[in-house]
Amino acid sequence: MITDHRIHFSDAGQMRALDSESVHLVVTSPPYPMIEMWDNLFRQESAIDKAMRRPHGAQAFELMHCQLDRVWNELWRVLVPGGIACINIGDATRTLDDEFALYSNHSRILTHMLSLGFINLPNILWRKQTNAPNKFMGSGMMPPGAYVTLEHEYILIFRKGGKRIFKTAEEKTNRRQSAFFWEERNNWFSDVWMDLKGTRQKTGDKQLRARSGAYPFELAYRLISMFSVINDTVLDPFLGTGTTLTAAMVTGRNSVGYEIDKAFQPLIAEGGLAAAPLGQQRINERLEAHRQFVEDRQASGKAIKYTNQTYGFPVITRQETELMFLRPVTVKEMKKKHFQMAYAMPQVSSTDPPPSALTETGHTPKTGQMSLFG
Repeated sequence: MITDHRIHFSDAGQMRALDSESVHLVVTSPPYPMIEMWDNLFRQESAIDKAMRRPHGAQAFELMHCQLDRVWNELWRVLVPGGIACINIGDATRTLDDEFALYSNHSRILTHMLSLGFINLPNILWRKQTNAPNKFMGSGMMPPGAYVTLEHEYILIFRKGGKRIFKTAEEKTNRRQSAFFWEERNNWFSDVWMDLKGTRQKTGDKQLRARSGAYPFELAYRLISMFSVINDTVLDPFLGTGTTLTAAMVTGRNSVGYEIDKAFQPLIAEGGLAAAPLGQQRINERLEAHRQFVEDRQASGKAIKYTNQTYGFPVITRQETELMFLRPVTVKEMKKKHFQMAYAMPQVSSTDPPPSALTETGHTPKTGQMSLFG
């Protein structure tokens, strides 16, 4: 199988290259209004710059979100019926004209998405780990001027209309092959994520690093695995360093990314070049984790009723019996800002006894990677 990945360095408020109802999943994190690191980006709009100079925080906040609304409007157009949009966003605290206030980015985005017709599904709180020795805001230990410290972000989850329909036998088979493990479902579908660390911005460019707010690879990988099937198309309208694109390549999905800053181009290429070995590593980790889960469960005397048809190992539910992982093998540049990933089908001997045969047999292919942008 081969997946297709395209990058557009243009404004996501007008995604002309995308047909209506051509995207199955959106995974993205926009610039956060009222967070200083993105001030210069928003203040290119003269009305926003004027509001910040006054300063008039509430007006600037609303004008910044009006810029993001243009992108959310496009999401409604390009998503298929039943398609999912996952938006990672944090609230902001800011002192303007000696007045400290919270700016609720998540609620402003949620309100606009609902006005478009999206259905809000249960959201996720991403509690970001921090090693900060001093987390106080405000007047320390003196009431009432001490403030609660923000230590979480939101992953807002929306669906366009009702549940997505899988009609043909081929579509239904593909969905079953895209399943995840029962124990993964119990972890991934919790409404609080505490096991994901933030990502250090390794851009090498201080100015570029100041404009990057990349989330960890595992966040995108998990959301893509949760809310799409193999060969779907995943969109990130704020691509940045390209984490969503890399995760789509690893999981056997197609992807499209929009980014207005061409300075991110080398970082996007770097992520794409690393996708094959990263994908192979992530598959092995999931198989090993399942092996350990099976051993622990059987050691406790609990029976496991079903067997996966592809790998021959025990699984908890019937829905896992056709689960399989496509191994990313090679990435090839087709032309500038367009590349493809090729995959190998799982190769496991049917004679391997369960549950020991939980890593795929065969050699690890060479990645055969080339520069994605020249």
